[in-house]
Amino acid sequence: MKKKDIYVYPAIFHYDDSPGIGVTFPDLPGCVSHGDDEDHAYKMAQEALGLHLYSMEEDGDEIPDPTPIKDLRLEDYLEDGEKGIVVLVSVNMKPVRKELDTRAVKKTLTIPKWLNDLAEEEKINFSHVLQQALKERLGV
Repeated sequence: MKKKDIYVYPAIFHYDDSPGIGVTFPDLPGCVSHGDDEDHAYKMAQEALGLHLYSMEEDGDEIPDPTPIKDLRLEDYLEDGEKGIVVLVSVNMKPVRKELDTRAVKKTLTIPKWLNDLAEEEKINFSHVLQQALKERLGV
């Protein structure tokens, strides 16, 4: 699967009696969002789209081609009495990947108590030492 840097997918903005705007992506089941108004809904849709596509990339899932707007039947995605519009949502995956790939992850490790005590006496930052050691070991 070749990763793309820019994805553009149609989203359905759902308007009903409840406050805010619901957002769904017909091509990406489970990718949903919500916003207080159109601007907020669009921003939240971009975030949801980026996170959803990142997960699909990481899992090696096939990312479907977006359905052309002309082929979407809006009524297929709306509940009775609900109004909606189709909006194209784009996401640049470069910053999404950068943020998610560089986030900190918690690791649990076990070391002898005597080594822990010595390191704490010297006020050693365990995370920093582990990162340095891993980089050195991996040649990065």
